[in-house]
Amino acid sequence: MKFLYSDTQDYVDPDYDFLNDRSAPKRERYWDDLYAHEIMLTAPYDGLLVAMSAVRKAEGVAASKVRYSTAEEQRLLRIGARKFLRFDGPLFRDLMLMGDCGAFAYVEHTEPAYSPEEVCEFYLDGEFTHGVSPDHVIFECDLDNPPARAMPEAHRRFQITLENARKFIKLVHQEGDFFEPMGAVQGWSPQSMAAAADELVKMGYQYLAIGGLVPLKVDAIKIVLDTIRRKIGPDPKLHLLGFAKADHIHQFTNFGITSFDSTSPLIRAFKDEKSNYYLKNPEGGLDYYTAIRIPQALENSRLMQGVKRGLFSAEDLVNREQRALKVLREFDRGKGSVEGTVDAVMDYHRFLLLGEGEDERTQAKTLAKTRERIERTLQDRPWKRCDCAICQSVGVEVIIFRSSNRNKRRGMHNLGVYHQHLKNTLERHA
Repeated sequence: MKFLYSDTQDYVDPDYDFLNDRSAPKRERYWDDLYAHEIMLTAPYDGLLVAMSAVRKAEGVAASKVRYSTAEEQRLLRIGARKFLRFDGPLFRDLMLMGDCGAFAYVEHTEPAYSPEEVCEFYLDGEFTHGVSPDHVIFECDLDNPPARAMPEAHRRFQITLENARKFIKLVHQEGDFFEPMGAVQGWSPQSMAAAADELVKMGYQYLAIGGLVPLKVDAIKIVLDTIRRKIGPDPKLHLLGFAKADHIHQFTNFGITSFDSTSPLIRAFKDEKSNYYLKNPEGGLDYYTAIRIPQALENSRLMQGVKRGLFSAEDLVNREQRALKVLREFDRGKGSVEGTVDAVMDYHRFLLLGEGEDERTQAKTLAKTRERIERTLQDRPWKRCDCAICQSVGVEVIIFRSSNRNKRRGMHNLGVYHQHLKNTLERHA
C-alpha cells in the first residue's frame, strides 16, 4: 500500500533564522526553499499527487488557496511536474506522480470545471505516471442504498462522472497510454459506488480511484470498500482519494488497497487543537503531542484585536512573548523545570483567549486543558526522542506552534513518522 501526499506547495526555508524569526533578505520562495522529500533524509511518502484545480484556475471557479501562479503553472507544464517538484532525483524518479482534477474546487457548480480533453492534456504535459478521470463529487452516502430516482442530483453527477471516464480512457489510448488511467468512482451509496466501479472495469480501467470518502466515518468507509470488492473482485487496484482517516489505516489492510493520498499528517501540525506532533510508540502505534503555542505577538490577529480593544498593551505582550521563548529554549538546554516553563508559556498564552473576548469561566476551562497538554509535552520531550532530520536540525523549535517555517517543519516530521508507521503496519499484517 502506497502513501501519496497531495502537493499544496508546502516547502520551508532551510536557512530560516529561528531566533530572529526571519528569512534572509534575498530569499526567493520556491527557488531557495525545500520540499519535504528534500529536507528529510528519505522521502516521507511513496509518491505525490497534484490537483489540476490547484494549478490552473477554471473559468467561473474561484481560485484555490494553494493555486499556482501563472508563471508556476507554465513552468510545470513546460518541464513536467516531476522536475518542477524536484522529485526527479535517483531516489524519487520511480515513485508515483499522480494527477487528479481536484473536484472539491468546483463541487458547488452544476458541471465539472474541466473536460476530459483538458484533463488528459494536463496529465500529458505534466508527465504524470497516473491520472484520474474527471469526476463530479457526490457528498451523500446513504448506507440504506436508496434507488437512483430518490437521489436525482447525485444520480446526475454519477452519470457525468461515468461518461467523463468513458471519454477519458479513449483519449488516453489514442494519445499512446503515456500514463496509467485511473477511473474515478462516485456514488450516493455503497451499492451505487460498486455499480460505478463495475462499469469502470468494463470500460477497461484496472486502477480505480474511490472518491467521496472525506466526510465518511471509518465504519461507513469499510462498508463501501467491502461492497465494491464484492462487486469487482480482488484484482482491480484501488486508490482512496483524500483519505482523511489515515491514522486508522491499520483497519483497512484487508481491502486490497493499492494506494491512498492524505494531507492529514501535515495539516494536523497546525490545524488540530491538540494532536500536532507525531511520535512512534513501543507498541507499534502513534503517540500525539500538543505543540506549544507562542505566536508572534505583533502578527497574530487575535492578539492584535486585544490590543485594539485596550485589553493589554503591545509592549507588555512582546515582553511576555520573548520570556516564554527564552524560558522554553533554556528548558530544552536542561535549565529550569517543567512547572516553571509551563508557567511562562501560559502567562503569554492566556492573552490569546483575552483577545477573543472569552468569558472568565470559559477562559479558565480552556487554560486548564491547555496547561495539562503542554505539561505532558514538556515532561516527555518528544523532540528529543526523534532522530528525523528536522528534529535533529532545529530541536525544540519544531514543537513551537509559531509561523509557517516551524509549523510546516513539524508537519513534514509528521509525514516521516506516519510513513514509517504505515510500513510497520503493513509488515505486521503481511
